[in-house]
Amino acid sequence: MTSRNAVPVYANPVLNADWPDPDAVQVRGTYYLVASSFNRVPGLPILKSRNLVDWEHAGHALLQLPQGSHFSLVRHGGGVWAPALRYHDGRFWIFYPDPDHGIFVLSAEKAEGPWTAPHLLYAGRGLIDPCPLWDDDGQAYLVHGWAKSRIGVKNRLTVHRMSPDAGKLLDHGTAVIDGEDLPGYTTLEGPKFYKRDGWYWIFAPAGGVATGWQAVFRSRSPFGPYEERRVLEQGNSPVNGPHQGAWVTSPRGEDWFLHFQDRGPYGRVVHLQPMGWDEDGWPWMGEQASDGGPGTPVASHPYPRGTSPQDVAPPASDDFSSPWLGPQWHWQANPRHSWSFQPGGGRLILRPQANDPVNLRELPNVLAQILPGTPSTFTTSLELQDVPVGTRAGVVVLGQEYAWLGIVRTADGFVLGSGTGGEGPSEQAPGRSISLPAARVELQIRTDGTPRSTFAWRLGPGEPWEVQGWNFGVVQGKWIGAELGIFATSPLGSREDGSVIVGPVRVDTAPVRRATAPQLAAATT
Repeated sequence: MTSRNAVPVYANPVLNADWPDPDAVQVRGTYYLVASSFNRVPGLPILKSRNLVDWEHAGHALLQLPQGSHFSLVRHGGGVWAPALRYHDGRFWIFYPDPDHGIFVLSAEKAEGPWTAPHLLYAGRGLIDPCPLWDDDGQAYLVHGWAKSRIGVKNRLTVHRMSPDAGKLLDHGTAVIDGEDLPGYTTLEGPKFYKRDGWYWIFAPAGGVATGWQAVFRSRSPFGPYEERRVLEQGNSPVNGPHQGAWVTSPRGEDWFLHFQDRGPYGRVVHLQPMGWDEDGWPWMGEQASDGGPGTPVASHPYPRGTSPQDVAPPASDDFSSPWLGPQWHWQANPRHSWSFQPGGGRLILRPQANDPVNLRELPNVLAQILPGTPSTFTTSLELQDVPVGTRAGVVVLGQEYAWLGIVRTADGFVLGSGTGGEGPSEQAPGRSISLPAARVELQIRTDGTPRSTFAWRLGPGEPWEVQGWNFGVVQGKWIGAELGIFATSPLGSREDGSVIVGPVRVDTAPVRRATAPQLAAATT
């Protein structure tokens, strides 16, 4: 039997789904994490945790993307890039970049909100990955990177003086680290700014999203010169590109590092690494190398001291019992109130918009959530009421390529429709249409660990599921993982009328290693 002193152990990844570019802080024993959201609205999702392992939703900091008319269209790869989350002077602060518009800042007394409207701190293209630092003497600074895709410059970090209220920058910036001067550095980005023991620290990933490593830099001045060291890399582990995240310290003084791993269609999943400091004052992360080189990611590790597993997780299923959408849902662009209505009682009503672009990647009113990182089944029902001819509604696996299955209103009635598409303007139907006796159908998306998705349908409860004779190779989106979604759209020029009634959504996932397996801290008996 196990002794009472057994220590609970967690398994990585601690967030096995797309939570890109995480940053985190600890405030009065609670940890808060923010992730990038790109074109998805609401944006800047915030999670909270008591143990750094088990997370739940706390809210969204961004209910609409600024430049509303710009984001009325789907802007794949645009919008909110890597944010920074800090707690200063009794407030939470988020600095985030929009690579096409500039660096924004917003704040709140509570992480759950309400948050201030985004303030444009630094206008310009190609400005990415900002992070503030409030110094001990009251001075404030901002570090950021550069996006080659927007301005032709990358692999460089710049530091600015900033007003303490984060209202404006006070200089034109100083380039403090140039990756071109460092052997092997090709992409240096995602900086996080800290101060410890009189040293200014910049933690920054390098080498690319899927294949890079975590570097740290230190200097006695925020403007350099900086020394460099690699502290975390893949090594002989299965965790590719372990980098970009957050150093947090527990109330008991333990240091930890949260970072992402790019898993392609599953997105950027989040791992938790133990962290400490060597005799020379440099941080180490993960499993320490015997030769003093970079650490490698751990597959499992005891929970932070003084914590235990919590039965919480970000939601996926939704019974539509409340008058508002659950926090797991997002639209592909800034939404309009006319897109949906939630009367409660297990129903969501989507209003088909007369904006069918044929290619669903360009449809702003796709209601979606992130794809789980393990095999899953997404189940719901759709019923069309008083919609114009040509209206289609269905479920979709959405990435840079997509596939859908659903119901289509024709002049003669209703048919089961399906289609696949990608970044081109057209769409293909992988199979023949099937006539339906009614305007209601139940739908499933079944995703395996490859990942490939298979679609299934039936007319009602108790009937066998009819599996489509085609599988879809799931593909990631632009800087994000694939999504599972629901849509309703009518042909351009048709009357905007009628409803699509969506039944409860159930998302079932395959069992995973639970973070409750004991690791003995004392002898077993």
